[in-house]
Amino acid sequence: MDLDKAGREPMIVAGLGCRRGTSADDVEVALILACSKAGIDLSSIDSLATGTIKEDEPGILQLATRLNLPLHIARDDELREAAPLTQTVSRHSLAKTSSPSLSEAAALAGVDGPAVLLVARVIAEGATCALAQSRTIP
Repeated sequence: MDLDKAGREPMIVAGLGCRRGTSADDVEVALILACSKAGIDLSSIDSLATGTIKEDEPGILQLATRLNLPLHIARDDELREAAPLTQTVSRHSLAKTSSPSLSEAAALAGVDGPAVLLVARVIAEGATCALAQSRTIP
């Protein structure tokens, strides 16, 4: 694995979104699908992230607790800042969050420093997940 200038492994953040009331099990299905697409194990995830619109969503909160991972709640300004790096567009997300993809923008915003998408938004069981990784700096 590439290391950054400080000798750290890249950080991987899973950005999450879901329909209201989606269970932690169903959110986890989307997370596992995204990890599979990236060719990584679930244990490679360093943090979860979502937007303020989902900060009280039980399925996301329960999954963070179950996996013992920190949950970054991205503010609207963080989502807007990350928007140019997103790859997919959801009309629903645009209407509700002013971000083209809540899960992609949240993943990017959750990385400490420059980031790149590893996996664009995947959809499963009423949940979405995208993976972002910190960019290694030569």
